[in-house]
Amino acid sequence: MKKNRLLAKWLNNDLSPDELAEFEASPDFEKYQKIKNYTAHLEVDNFDENAMLSAILKQKEATPKVVSLYKKWMLRGAAIFILALGITVVLKFLVPQTQKADFGEKTTFSLPDNSEVVLNSDSEINYKKWNWNSNRHLELKGEAYFRVSKGKRFEVQTNLGKVTVLGTQFNVKARKNRFDVVCYEGRVKVNYANAQIVLTHGQSVSFENGKQVEMTISSLKPEWMDNQICFYKENIRTLLDEVERQYNIKIELNSKDTISLFTGKLPAKNLDVALQIISTTYHLEARKVSKNKIIFDEK
Repeated sequence: MKKNRLLAKWLNNDLSPDELAEFEASPDFEKYQKIKNYTAHLEVDNFDENAMLSAILKQKEATPKVVSLYKKWMLRGAAIFILALGITVVLKFLVPQTQKADFGEKTTFSLPDNSEVVLNSDSEINYKKWNWNSNRHLELKGEAYFRVSKGKRFEVQTNLGKVTVLGTQFNVKARKNRFDVVCYEGRVKVNYANAQIVLTHGQSVSFENGKQVEMTISSLKPEWMDNQICFYKENIRTLLDEVERQYNIKIELNSKDTISLFTGKLPAKNLDVALQIISTTYHLEARKVSKNKIIFDEK
């Protein structure tokens, strides 16, 4: 109750110096300050003060009403409730939104402009709702497929590079030190370190340790959306990391060969077949030591 009283007095600029210092030290002060700054820009229509005064004077003098102490507290409580509700609604739009896909899962959701996003396993997206129409920008950790609604610039920022698009369909993957972008429709601009490249329909680019690889594709959407894990010139450790994500398991590798590159597909819904392909390709033997742990040994 004291916190709500201080909030109400602060909004009315009625705090004493000691109360103001106490309120500014509270953990929620920064949020309240943002809300106050934001609402300070809101405007209401102008009104004719003289006309209003004239109307009031013409009214008959009404008999003063006595409001009980109970009703005063009820009104004050209602005002605090409405204020709290307003703060909750505003924070819902000001605080960054987060969408996640855990290991072994995929998550589909829509952005404020109805652009559709599908997150692959072990991936996360952060974005802000309140100014989305003027700043369509989000941050991606992991891999995601986008169907972007036409409109203003759309940006996807990762720790490895940035993708800028306008009304298109594309896939972005940023895992460890590898950055992959595939354009399925429209055009995308890819920024990686000091390099900038424009991709059109059916084109793809990969960056790893400063090296750039371009290629063409024939698929209409990412293979992982059809429960297939696709690799292009990737080492076995990267391959096993992706298998761990898709199946939510742990894999231990006892092999000297970690350099040979793999290009191909693995099923994302049949672990036995995936293990058999890996074993045959790298001359390994897979052992299931528990429900969620696999060990690969050299034959």
